[in-house]
Amino acid sequence: MEYNDKLARFRQGHLNPFNKAREEEPCENGERVPTKDSPPRSPPHPEPELRCTDRVMDLGVSEDHFSRPVGFFLASDIQQLRQAIEECKQVILELPEHSDQQKDAVVRLIHLRLKLQELKDPHEEEPNMRIILEHRFYKEKSKSVKQMCDKCSTFIWGLIQTWYTCTGCYYRCHSKCLNLITKPCVRSKVSHQAEYELTICPEAGLDSQDYRCAECRAPISLRTSSNEARQCDYTGQYYCGNCHWNDLAVIPARVIHNWDFEPRKVSRCSMRYLALMVNRPVLKLREINPLLFNYVEELVEIRKLRQDILLMKPYFITCKEAMEARLLLQLQDRQHFVENDDMYSLQDLLDVSSGRLGCSLTDIHTMFAKHIKLDCERCQAKGFVCELCKEGDILFPFDSHTSVCQECAAVFHRDCYYDNSTTCPRCMRLNLRKQAQELGE
Repeated sequence: MEYNDKLARFRQGHLNPFNKAREEEPCENGERVPTKDSPPRSPPHPEPELRCTDRVMDLGVSEDHFSRPVGFFLASDIQQLRQAIEECKQVILELPEHSDQQKDAVVRLIHLRLKLQELKDPHEEEPNMRIILEHRFYKEKSKSVKQMCDKCSTFIWGLIQTWYTCTGCYYRCHSKCLNLITKPCVRSKVSHQAEYELTICPEAGLDSQDYRCAECRAPISLRTSSNEARQCDYTGQYYCGNCHWNDLAVIPARVIHNWDFEPRKVSRCSMRYLALMVNRPVLKLREINPLLFNYVEELVEIRKLRQDILLMKPYFITCKEAMEARLLLQLQDRQHFVENDDMYSLQDLLDVSSGRLGCSLTDIHTMFAKHIKLDCERCQAKGFVCELCKEGDILFPFDSHTSVCQECAAVFHRDCYYDNSTTCPRCMRLNLRKQAQELGE
């Protein structure tokens, strides 16, 4: 009997809210009486019963959560959502202006559009984006990749947290950290002021920063480990642990002045800036450190190959076969090589040090010379014959045994040109033709 009493009390406390109308019917005086089918009530018991209040047991039916609002229906796919949006628009137009019903319908329309944006394919339209301090943050869809937040220096758990990535500088952070960002996007600095700090670790002292982090202005010190001051070898400034993760990077100033490629510790901001600048040709070595060519033989060879390629460029521009073969696209990763011979990027210097640039540039130089001198008859017809000795093969300005007249760009054998350096037959012929034209006029 004890078990049956407990079971009856449990059932009485967990009645189905949808059967209330059947189980109990209101009387005229407002009290409820049991129906014929309802079980008799158990006598009162002194112990506390497991009863739930009407506010809890009605499951929100009193608030009419299960009713269908005007102009809205349960939509699960994109097509239904679009239909619901059109219906909601029509309802808004039909309702009285500035009425509460119209305002509620506008709110429902906004929620429908947000839901449609979430269900759309990210390749069909741009994903959710936020612009903060020139950062262009896009919501990430990856859930399994383990990342670190650049703002709070904690892990980003993609399965339960929303996170964003800047498409310009690849700054990653939680959605909750977006409004706490204080550093502008490094991409804007690269676009407006693309130049390196060419002084080796220009340290000014921690007191010049008021003993605060150079980026987030948090208090730092050289004595304690909790707020340890970490120096960036690129800027020479001090940063806190959240802004300086002891990342390693090659310092451009040490490369240019000392030919030193050893990575040094830099801050997060400097690391992103150096990563974006690594392929930009902004280093003019002849002006910054012209003596570097005297100590690095590889740079002399690279400069000669680049000068030859610049001399080959006019042949390819006027050659139909070369344009169809797109030979100049062999240097598409280093377009500045076909524009000048004195600008270098930091990646060029890294490749020079490793020997990769010399090998690749030699192969490209050989391919270009083969097209001009052997494969293409049109390019061969643009060669020169030495007018001083009138012997030998066809000469080209990029040949190693030739010399070019600075006035008329005529090509001669090097030995012949130096033996007759005072006179150039082509220059003399051009001058005589010019004088004859002046006399005729």
